[in-house]
Amino acid sequence: MADVQPPPFRTLDDFILSSARFSVPDVRNLEKWNNRIINNLLYYQSNYFASVAAFLLLVGYFQPLQLFLGASVVTLVFVGFVWAAENKPVVRRFRRNHPSLCLIFIMGSSYFLFSVIGEVAVFFFGITFPILMVLVHASVRLRSFKNKVENKLESIGLKRTPMGLLLEALGQEQEAGS
Repeated sequence: MADVQPPPFRTLDDFILSSARFSVPDVRNLEKWNNRIINNLLYYQSNYFASVAAFLLLVGYFQPLQLFLGASVVTLVFVGFVWAAENKPVVRRFRRNHPSLCLIFIMGSSYFLFSVIGEVAVFFFGITFPILMVLVHASVRLRSFKNKVENKLESIGLKRTPMGLLLEALGQEQEAGS
């Protein structure tokens, strides 16, 4: 983590205004579309992180308790999912040996989630909407020469960035030839 460098903010002119070029991606060529998204996520990552943070702050300002409760519920579900995924054989054996307890757990968790669905909806809107906007921008924004050079530096390992690490953790490594 010591060699991680935050990339610079890209100008608004480059990001969304006059010099920005947009085009609908060719949905028949999923590899090329995925490559465009990954490269734009890497190049505009500081702008994207700032946009998501601003949207979260806005939602948090108007609905702080709901955002916090929603974040807590989603975090608990996520941690439970990660834990179960890492311990699959134990969970599988428990389900086979104690189906009634599993059913009670599922029903109890469902009741809890339904009781806070309003807060979860606020959190989902606060998180998924900005992420959707980031993905739409990354999908339709055509790459510039500067974008290609920066991404080449990232792909050969001269620079490590937060988005590069996140994409790597999600199994979306950038191809060096792109």
